[in-house]
Amino acid sequence: MELKRKPFQGILNIIRFNWHFYLIACLSILFIFLFGNYFPKSIQIFSFWAAYISILTITTSLIVSFYIYDISDLYEFNWLVTSDNKKILNINAGFDETSVIIKRRYPNSKLTICDFYNPDKHTEISIKRARQIYPQDQNTIQVSTQKLPFADNSFDISLCFLATHEIRNESERIDFFKELNRVTKTTGQIFVTEHLRDVKNFSAYTIGFFHFYSKSNWLRIFLQSNLTVKQEIKTTPFITTFIIEKFDDTF
Repeated sequence: MELKRKPFQGILNIIRFNWHFYLIACLSILFIFLFGNYFPKSIQIFSFWAAYISILTITTSLIVSFYIYDISDLYEFNWLVTSDNKKILNINAGFDETSVIIKRRYPNSKLTICDFYNPDKHTEISIKRARQIYPQDQNTIQVSTQKLPFADNSFDISLCFLATHEIRNESERIDFFKELNRVTKTTGQIFVTEHLRDVKNFSAYTIGFFHFYSKSNWLRIFLQSNLTVKQEIKTTPFITTFIIEKFDDTF
């Protein structure tokens, strides 16, 4: 039996993890509508326009997020169709919604779960709240992005699902992908699922898209880690999965 996500689980998680942002925005908009007419004439129009634009951008981002996380096939993992009977490494950044799905869908695989969350480096309050609401699997291994505790060529598949953008330092991201290269088998694959810093995500999240990285940035990171992109899969216009392999050194 397939594991089903709860209705509105994705959008409710976004609001719960970032409630401070929505509270501040709603209070600011309410203040403008209640007291905007008392502002000096020179800033009244600006204030009301700012309130309307804020309502539009927040509403748009929530609608797009509902589409991505609640009604699209993002969590179907259609790109993992041949993953049963394989050794899978699933690495998260403090919030893991995927391991339980993978276990159910590929019961004959050997799944290793890792978490590279470091409260000294990854200081976002949303991740801390997510960890409180969704405790990690008891078998999760805490790891460093710069040294994974596994032998070379240990895994057939390595997964990073909406996680690696949390490594904000570029050299650290390169080190991390070099480690993924090392622990993934020569015949294996690495799957990296991310939002991109592009026009589509800007249209949905405005300045929030700066939290993501551009396609060119990812390609540079992969190249410097001696990895090459075999395929790109679009799960909605807003989500990209890179299927990555080691460079073929044969001539």
